[in-house]
Amino acid sequence: MSTGTPMHETTPTAEPAPKLLPLAGIRVMDIATIIAAPFTATLLGEFGADVLKVEHPLGGDGLRKFGTPSQRADTYTWLSEARNKRSLTLDLRQPEGVAIFRTLIAETDVLCENFRTGTLEKWGLGWEQLRQINPRLVMLRVTGYGQNGPYADRPGFARVAHAVGGIAYLAGMPKGTPVTPGSTTLGDYMTGLYGAIGVLLALRHRDLTGEGQYVDAALYESVFRCTDELAPAYGMYGIVRERQGSSHNDYAVPHGHFATRDGKWVAVSCATDKLFARLAAAMGRPELASHSIYGEQKIRLEHKHDVNEIVRDWCGALTREEVLTRCYAHDVPAGPLNNINDIFADRQFHARRNLVAVDETETGETVIVPAPVPRMSETPGTIRSLGPRLGQHTDDVLQELLGLSDAEIAELRRKRVV
Repeated sequence: MSTGTPMHETTPTAEPAPKLLPLAGIRVMDIATIIAAPFTATLLGEFGADVLKVEHPLGGDGLRKFGTPSQRADTYTWLSEARNKRSLTLDLRQPEGVAIFRTLIAETDVLCENFRTGTLEKWGLGWEQLRQINPRLVMLRVTGYGQNGPYADRPGFARVAHAVGGIAYLAGMPKGTPVTPGSTTLGDYMTGLYGAIGVLLALRHRDLTGEGQYVDAALYESVFRCTDELAPAYGMYGIVRERQGSSHNDYAVPHGHFATRDGKWVAVSCATDKLFARLAAAMGRPELASHSIYGEQKIRLEHKHDVNEIVRDWCGALTREEVLTRCYAHDVPAGPLNNINDIFADRQFHARRNLVAVDETETGETVIVPAPVPRMSETPGTIRSLGPRLGQHTDDVLQELLGLSDAEIAELRRKRVV
């Protein structure tokens, strides 16, 4: 795939939603940090929720410093992942900050938090206290290990969740050092997605009953839930899956990553005999798919090293574009291992408008970020603004929601409550 100028969608910073979005009227308070619980709030905001990002007055969310600094000093991670949020600074360790928070929670639909287990309870802001203020509240609680169990008090991070949940052990070459499975933050994003599902289910339950509830999301559980037959295969036969490198050869062959002549890589997946027959035709060796050679999956599995070597040699003799052209011509499931440069040049990403250019109003910088998903036919998600400056909306929120005067806000600032 050739490189070139990305044909991305351009979205003005404050573009109004074309239709009433499904979560319009839902107010979310995000008092969490970094990615997992804040990502849930971001997803809700893309589909119309009013998200108040509550941050400590000194420094704010650590995600502001996570990644590559933008021209505004906040990182591009922050600009992308804190999209559509309003930043309110508030010190929850001060009594006046707690009082403001408790007033705001009375009119809040969803609260997202990821403090260590028991922290909010110590501040008088735990679930039992908050539900007394607002019985309709939906509260997302993200921790490393959940709200109970022997590990509940341990700190949790995605890298550790990958290890405890079972996927880090599987990542890497056979008998080699386990490696990071894709991204150190994968478990955070997975938990953010499960968190969003939990919040939406809780809101639906509230619609039916008028009753709020909390969602208990653990990083390791989100990872463990995505391990296909790992648990039942062990429970039934004691099978312990080991690292298999770029191939997954226990169930299908060929099924892995193969290097091409130009130093690039392709993924090939032939999970059935019919698909292998297509690949054999693409390689110009249809006889390989005969029943007397490798036409049956059972035989291919018994000779998986030989089959993979044949495919490896074929791919290694061609460029990536040549391999993919022949695979596509024969309907073989195959694709490039894209780096971000490849993604910016990929026609599918442009056709689906997966790359969105948003203007950062303060610096005039145009920032390209991933588009909202899932895609909705009538009410697609929107990016109305990038991640806000620290405390950018503090005055607006305090005046709009609490009716505080300029003098009262100034006094709160003097005390460093906001």
